[in-house]
Amino acid sequence: MRFDEAVNYLLSLGHETLAIKLGLDNIERLLAALGHPERAYPAVQIAGTNGKGSTAAMLDGICRAANLRTGLYTSPHLISITERVRIGGHDITRREFARLATRVRAAATELKTRTGALPTFFEQVTAIALLAFREAQVELAILETGLGGRLDATTSARASLLAITPVALDHQEYLGTTLEAIAAEKAAIIRAGASVVVAPQADAARAVILARCRECHVTPRFATEDVRAHDEHAGYSLLATFKTESDVYEHVRMSLRGRHQLTNASVAISLAEVLRERGFPIEREAIIEGLETTRHAGRLELFNGRPDVLLDGAHNAAGARALSDYLDEFAGGKFITLLFGAMRDKELDEIAAALFPVANLLYLTRLTNPRTATLGALRKLASAHPSKSDGAAAFFESPARALRAAERATPRGGIVCVTGSLYLVGEIKRILERRGGLKRGV
Repeated sequence: MRFDEAVNYLLSLGHETLAIKLGLDNIERLLAALGHPERAYPAVQIAGTNGKGSTAAMLDGICRAANLRTGLYTSPHLISITERVRIGGHDITRREFARLATRVRAAATELKTRTGALPTFFEQVTAIALLAFREAQVELAILETGLGGRLDATTSARASLLAITPVALDHQEYLGTTLEAIAAEKAAIIRAGASVVVAPQADAARAVILARCRECHVTPRFATEDVRAHDEHAGYSLLATFKTESDVYEHVRMSLRGRHQLTNASVAISLAEVLRERGFPIEREAIIEGLETTRHAGRLELFNGRPDVLLDGAHNAAGARALSDYLDEFAGGKFITLLFGAMRDKELDEIAAALFPVANLLYLTRLTNPRTATLGALRKLASAHPSKSDGAAAFFESPARALRAAERATPRGGIVCVTGSLYLVGEIKRILERRGGLKRGV
């Protein structure tokens, strides 16, 4: 298949959330048919609700600063599906993706003939990534869990080092309606013989995770909470010091924006220290360099312009509160136009309550996605949670029109903040990059 054919084939399998089929049987059969590529290298698996992608990116940056050849698998992508598979800090090429997708498709089709079950979009993309990592002879694979953990395709890699970032309510239709139920799905990646790093958690989630550790006779390592953010800011970012049981990382100029990234950095540091204990040559300087150079698209990603455009895929209540806190701290006093679009199955009322009152103007839009919230639903949200400028709001059928209007309405020195869904962030980022006139902020 050519690249476009490969993408169309994968999309024909159904939207990755609407057509999701949790379970490991299909992916395990598929990997067996491909010669078990996941057995060719050690792996780290990162689960959780918020921060797992940023944590994975930070750990990848740390390991590359230590001159380790890494494979990084994350989801979703913003513009191109090749973003999901990174080797040595670079997206897989379209040609390589197409070649591996062709191989995976053949194995998946043969499996359907034998079992009647065709592996899903996410299962096949996961297999593509694991194959790519074997061919590239990576020294370490870093895998972001897609959904949950217990039955997620990435769990088939049976990583020996695991992490659980903060757990919050999200994807309740798949994972359960309580924090305890969701934590149980995440914690199920823990198994005997593995090592696990645990981020600070709400009490209910922490209790579930610790119970799973006891059940598997695993002693967890807790990410350090001895973190000090200094008064000095690096533009829109923080300067911080992290103290662990084995080291101190002083005056780290965080490249990823937001105070919530300090927790993600703590998890990444703990994972790096475990890897060092296992013989990986990761020195203190590499950990600092990695945290200072990591990039993670669509997470408080700033494009400088007139006005500046800030992209953040805050897609649940916890993420929305983190974004609100960031805007209060770093954009206080600035004129903020919030360009918002979201999926209808999210906690829209809680997300809107956290974000809409921060804005001077609300610009709300539908997305080109079957799960998009309708304009009618967005109008109700704006009525229930008005902006701070007399409830000023406008509604648009497309993100492109919403962006043009938001930029015109935002005065110089103000910010257009694009949020609510990574799918919206991806659409806007594509527009910004095609223009070529805006530059990423530092």
